[in-house]
Amino acid sequence: MKSSLILSAILIWGGVCSTAQAQTSSSPQVFPDYQSGAGTTDTGPAGSTYVPVDSWIYPALDRLHALGYVDSAYLGLRPWTRLSIAHMLELSADRIEADQGNEEARAIYLAVLHEVRPDIDRTTDSFHPHVGLESVYTQLRGIAGTPLRDSFHLGQTIINDYGRPYESGFNNYSGFSARAEAGRFSLYFRGEVQHAPSAAGYSQALAAFLSNSIDGIPFATNPRQDTIPEGPIAAQNNVRVVEANLSYHLLGHEVSFGKNDHWLGPDKGASMLWSNNAENIYEFEINRIEPLRIPLLSRLTGPFRYDFFVGSLKGHTYPNSPWVHLEKISFKPTRDLEFGFSRLTVWGGEGHAPITLHTFLHSFFSFQNVSVAEKNSRNDPGARFGTFDFTYRLPFLRKWVTLYTDSLVHDDVSPISAPRRAGYHPGIYLARFPGLEHLDLRLEGASTDTVSSSTSTGRFLYWENIQRQGPTNKGFLVGDWVGRQGKGGQAWLTYHLSPQEEVQFMYRNAKASNQFIPGGTTQNDYEFLVCKRALKDIEIRGWVQYEGWKAPIYKPGAQSDTTAAVQVTWFAHDSK
Repeated sequence: MKSSLILSAILIWGGVCSTAQAQTSSSPQVFPDYQSGAGTTDTGPAGSTYVPVDSWIYPALDRLHALGYVDSAYLGLRPWTRLSIAHMLELSADRIEADQGNEEARAIYLAVLHEVRPDIDRTTDSFHPHVGLESVYTQLRGIAGTPLRDSFHLGQTIINDYGRPYESGFNNYSGFSARAEAGRFSLYFRGEVQHAPSAAGYSQALAAFLSNSIDGIPFATNPRQDTIPEGPIAAQNNVRVVEANLSYHLLGHEVSFGKNDHWLGPDKGASMLWSNNAENIYEFEINRIEPLRIPLLSRLTGPFRYDFFVGSLKGHTYPNSPWVHLEKISFKPTRDLEFGFSRLTVWGGEGHAPITLHTFLHSFFSFQNVSVAEKNSRNDPGARFGTFDFTYRLPFLRKWVTLYTDSLVHDDVSPISAPRRAGYHPGIYLARFPGLEHLDLRLEGASTDTVSSSTSTGRFLYWENIQRQGPTNKGFLVGDWVGRQGKGGQAWLTYHLSPQEEVQFMYRNAKASNQFIPGGTTQNDYEFLVCKRALKDIEIRGWVQYEGWKAPIYKPGAQSDTTAAVQVTWFAHDSK
């Protein structure tokens, strides 16, 4: 871990120096040759807003990458800015144009290009302010039966949904998004009104058992915890900021404050370190938004990107209000291979350690286990989690099959150095079938039930002896939906009507070990989804999900719930 952070510092310094030279020109410069060792893709002086990770653009570009294009896309480091997406397309334009036999790739390219074309046009007059409404939407969601809403223990029925409240009955989420750019500054906002009905929730006896016996948190002094949905649960009528960030473009980086999306893994179903499973946090971020080369070093590692952010977690009571910082570096030594390392630290908290520059630096530069005395002191470096991920387009099948994985470890340098103590989320993506160009298949597995027998009872991955509510925000895990000491998988079979329209069947399975939850838990989800566009600017997305689940500690026997939802989104026409 120490060597990784030292390398990070060298790379960031090299990136600043290289970009400072590149930005003496006001126009973007592109050097796409991976093998020559030539420089960087530069955005120039213009700021650009991020595209939310639940946008249709990401699966479209993921598919375009799997078809053999957009080599400069870093699938393990999202979100991307609108201008960085434009540059990915620019680097692939000639190859897509020359490959007349792949109409599917051409259609995806043109659809995404149409989306970001106004941003490209505005770079010719980058200091002319632009303000615009992006979208207005409403989602109607009905749930019959009792859903699960406990990613820290028994499981989740609705995953990767920004921690939105949901319960049996009628749920609604209505909101809008808007963005603005002016020179190097950019501003993005998405907010919504949320409604969820009241619910019975867990009994006090179950809540006390989960708190005392499973989490090790004294229930008598912590009777209400966001990680345990104890009843009765009141109806929710919230006005929530989903995303809101102000960013400044500086030497090839977006430096921002506010709420921002993150998806730090190549998988479609989950990111083991950080995803949109929980509500976004308020943070300070420095993100290298374009691939960068450093002479000599990049001959070995290829171009790279990096990201850093720090902010506060909410909904914790043991201790209250800890903070989190995260660092990630991703490399592309070849067009077909990407790999990355990241580190997340949860530190501080009321009554334990203050949130100061000193405690931040101590947690940032702490690279090994510390004594019990230090863990219980004001010098505690915090709960540290590390990941390794890679994406590889297979030889002889470069335009057909992509293999990838994400992995997570606690209190070790990397999953590579401690494979028996690591959790994994591997996957394989078949981007098309012979004779069926519009059909694709994706399969993923998930496990946080490590091989090492010393890590049973759920007190290892996503848990820490001091920060016992782990990497959660307002009760939801910020990482993988499989949760603590769980196993499962997910599969998607998708027929693409167009780059923005699809018909999809999804299956998901999740099991929590009975060493963690007495009697274990089991979930089986089946979902059918249809997405269509009307008049080009109106998207109608509807889906039905049936879930069968067992959690004897909560309810005896087999249980089920059915979710039916429809979302209508109007995308405002963007003009220069």
